[in-house]
Amino acid sequence: MLKFDEFNELIKDFSSIADFLIIYIEEAHAVDGWAFKNNVIIKNHTSLEDRKIAAQFLQKNQPLCPVVLDTMENLSSSKYAALPERLYMLQGGKVIYKGGVGPWNYHPQEIRAILEKLE
Repeated sequence: MLKFDEFNELIKDFSSIADFLIIYIEEAHAVDGWAFKNNVIIKNHTSLEDRKIAAQFLQKNQPLCPVVLDTMENLSSSKYAALPERLYMLQGGKVIYKGGVGPWNYHPQEIRAILEKLE
């Protein structure tokens, strides 16, 4: 979430050549789990409805791409080692970029550099 505006800028700048998607996964800093001060108050999801309600916090930031929910079995999170957040770029069904684990290694500018070469 720290670089959400930067991610939205990517969408604005490259939506003509790339599709973007956010997969809302399990909550990394749930108040009833590993929480920290001054965070949004979201509990661990116990149902898909809980996850849907939590994703509405993200929707308030007005993402410029679709937001979908991971399964309650956390299939996307597990397959892509996405917790707490991570950027991927796929082309032709293959991963061509795997970003570092966020938030510290979450670098939208790396995606920007790849997309600029594809323009």
